Amino acid sequence: MTLTRRDAIRLLTGAAALGAVAPFAQAEENQSFKHSVCRWCYSKISLEDLSVGAKAAGLSSIELLDPAEWPIIQKHGLACAMANGTTKIPDGFNRIENHTKYVTGMIERIKACAEAGIPNVICFSGNRKGMGDEQGLENCAIGVKQIMAEAEKQKVTVCMELLNSKVNHKDYMCDHTAWGVELVKRVGSERFKLLYDIYHMQIMEGDVIHTINTYHDYIGHYHTGGVPGRHEIDATQELNYPAIMRAIKATGYKGYVGQEFIPAKEPFSSLRQAVETCTV
Repeated sequence: MTLTRRDAIRLLTGAAALGAVAPFAQAEENQSFKHSVCRWCYSKISLEDLSVGAKAAGLSSIELLDPAEWPIIQKHGLACAMANGTTKIPDGFNRIENHTKYVTGMIERIKACAEAGIPNVICFSGNRKGMGDEQGLENCAIGVKQIMAEAEKQKVTVCMELLNSKVNHKDYMCDHTAWGVELVKRVGSERFKLLYDIYHMQIMEGDVIHTINTYHDYIGHYHTGGVPGRHEIDATQELNYPAIMRAIKATGYKGYVGQEFIPAKEPFSSLRQAVETCTV
């Protein structure tokens, strides 16, 4: 779907199409966490237009952006809740040979995030490629520990994302919460947490609310997505998102919940509906 600038402005100003923005801003103030959206899900929409439409839909952040993109959303009064890091999903910290480039790259990205006021930056474990999980834990801990001094100094949290290896990211190592929690324990820094992706972990292990209740201290960020299909978080999918959001709120979480679904319907209406669903 191609969105023109005129369409985006209409979505911002048209009360009939999107309703008033103020109630959602007020609702966000009354709950513990804030609303964000992942850029890559809306790649056919320019970042300028996405900024206008996302703000109209009640979001205060667009995330998973590179440094060159940060000023675009900031001029619209939006935050970037989670910056892109320099690691790659299939090739991450679980390979010792990757550490030299990733440690250097992540330290520079952490500094840039601090300068721009961005609180979090993402990283990945990498794929197994025949490596055992224990060796992967050891290698990831060695690599991540090398960037923690800078993360602690700059007050930027590095978040390793939990992804499913069943449907979307075959062979990815950080594919279960227990493995990720063990890594956080080994790194031993308040500036290293997990990005708990609800969509991915529903596919891998289910038991989402119990997992959040048990391991929320190890989680620094959340992502959404409808299961199956990774589309809207509405009645067409299997997760009870209002109940999940209430569980997140009950933990005292103060960060952002990032919408990471690929819209099958009109994108900004879907985003507004997602904000409504997640405002608890």
